[in-house]
Amino acid sequence: MGVSGCGKSTVARLIAERTGFLFADADDYHSEENVDRMRRGVPLNDSDRIPWLNRLAWWLAHQDRLGVSTVLACSALRRSYRDILRSGAPDLAFVHLDGPMQVIQLRLAHRAGHYMPASLLESQYAALEPLQADEHGLVLDLSQTPDQLAGEAIDQLGLTPAAG
Repeated sequence: MGVSGCGKSTVARLIAERTGFLFADADDYHSEENVDRMRRGVPLNDSDRIPWLNRLAWWLAHQDRLGVSTVLACSALRRSYRDILRSGAPDLAFVHLDGPMQVIQLRLAHRAGHYMPASLLESQYAALEPLQADEHGLVLDLSQTPDQLAGEAIDQLGLTPAAG
């Protein structure tokens, strides 16, 4: 979890590769309307996000029913959003990639091919609610490399690397 440009997708893919878990990127589940809004630099509000989060919760629950372990790259900026995701997967653990806005702004300035403009970063930081003490998860410093972040997440969450 974390703001746009923090490395969620990259780190989540690495975790999935190393554990053999199924990877999904929450960005792929946005409606066309949401993607269009973001492309135009319009921040999403809760009424835009709730159907998206419900789709993600359904996906998590479906995979869980199938016995499939998953890694989902998702902003999950607010506690209420994480609660919706947990409704589909009660044992869900969050890995918050956290760091200063200036670092993210620099990353976004060099990112190509994504619909999320850097102009929306401030709105994401404004919406961000850090993990609370009763939420299962951890906070990692995004200044580490993606390899380091994935390894630390796997270690701290007690995940078993896939046999290679």
